[in-house]
Amino acid sequence: MKLGVIDYGAGNLRSVLNTFEAAGVHGHLVRTPEDAEGVTHLVLPGVGAFGDCAEKLRGQGLAPLIREWIEADRPFLGICVGYQVLFESGEEDEGVPGLGLFKGRVVRFPESELKVPHMGWNRLSLSHPADPVWQGMGEDPYFYFVHSYYPVPEDSSLVAASCTYGVRFAAAIRRGNLVATQFHPEKSQKLGVQLLKNFVSL
Repeated sequence: MKLGVIDYGAGNLRSVLNTFEAAGVHGHLVRTPEDAEGVTHLVLPGVGAFGDCAEKLRGQGLAPLIREWIEADRPFLGICVGYQVLFESGEEDEGVPGLGLFKGRVVRFPESELKVPHMGWNRLSLSHPADPVWQGMGEDPYFYFVHSYYPVPEDSSLVAASCTYGVRFAAAIRRGNLVATQFHPEKSQKLGVQLLKNFVSL
């Protein structure tokens, strides 16, 4: 296998690459569609704003690559904003469309006594605990989150894991060889490394 990590000028790329190294996999950066030649597993990490991410992916010619990759059901992992941008639109940047691979909208946590962003460790409720992507994690694994927004998929069957922070939200989706997570595997220590091992086994 050959791992490609998309570099759109933002995101904690070094942390992601280091965590894959801990999982026994060396990755290289994908800045143009040509950089993806020979890649078998593609990762879109994300730190920053929904609109900025979507525009940079389009500007670098990477949006069509991502669309074709996912439509061909090749192994793909989206992390945080790299998960959010797969949807149609977001409250964070109303005028900028997402990649629109899945129907749904990215919304902000409602006002409450809880602090926003949601930051820290939280427990997942797994939709299908026997799914190979969750292998070796137990029934209620904890992962690390840092976010103010979360996707609301129109198709509830996509939801692979939910989490509660004031409201219950889709912490991860799964379809075919696609996995996308609102939490950060690269900040989630042993379970994060296990998730990346499981991903590269797809």
